[in-house]
Amino acid sequence: MDDLLSEKEQIEQMRTWWSEYGNYVIGGIVLGAMVLFGINHVRTSKIEAQQAASILYDDLTNFVVDGNVDEAEVIVAMLSADFGESSYAAQSKLAMARLYMDQNRDQDAADILTELVAANANTEFNQVGRIRLAKIFLYQDKAAAVVEMFEGQEEGAFAARIAEILGDAYVALDRSADARDAYQRALAESGGGATVDQQFVQLKLLDLPVDVFPNDEATE
Repeated sequence: MDDLLSEKEQIEQMRTWWSEYGNYVIGGIVLGAMVLFGINHVRTSKIEAQQAASILYDDLTNFVVDGNVDEAEVIVAMLSADFGESSYAAQSKLAMARLYMDQNRDQDAADILTELVAANANTEFNQVGRIRLAKIFLYQDKAAAVVEMFEGQEEGAFAARIAEILGDAYVALDRSADARDAYQRALAESGGGATVDQQFVQLKLLDLPVDVFPNDEATE
C-alpha cells in the first residue's frame, strides 16, 4: 500500500510540476528547434551563395579569355552587388583589371583596382591589388603615387615585390640612392625565394648611375 501511495504521490507531483513548468519546457524545445533550423538555414544559404558566386566567376573567366569587356563588366557588377564580401568579388576585380589592361584601358584598370583596395582592407587581396595598381601607376608615369602608397610601410610577405616596385619608382623620379636601397631590400627580403626575379633586380641595381655607390666601390 505504501508503495502504491508513493507511486500515486510521485505521479501527482509530476502532474503538479508539469502544470507549472510544462509550458516552459515546450517553449524551450520549440526555441531550440528554431535555433537549430536557423543555423542550418544560414549554412545552407551560405553554401548556395558560394555556389552561385562560383558559377558567375566561371562565366567571368570565359568572358575575360574571349576579351568580352561588356559581358565581363556585367558579371563583375553582379558579384559586387550580390556577393560583395566573397573572395569571388575581389578576384573578379583583379581579373577585370587585367582585361582592361589587355584592352589598353589603363585608367579603367586603375579605377577598379582602387575599388578593390578600398573594399578589402587588411587582406591579401588588398596587397595584391595595391601591387598591381602600383605597376599601372608606373605605366602611367605616376611614380610619385607609388612612393606615396608604399614608402615607409611594413609589407610582410610582399616586402620584396614592393621594394622592387619602389626601386622602379625612385628610378623614375631620379632618386638613384633610394632606388639602390630599395633594390637591395628586395634582394634581401626575397631570401633566395621566388618572390622577385633576383637576377633581374641585380641588373637594375647594376644599371644605376655609378655615383650612387660608395667611393671605394666606384673606384674598384
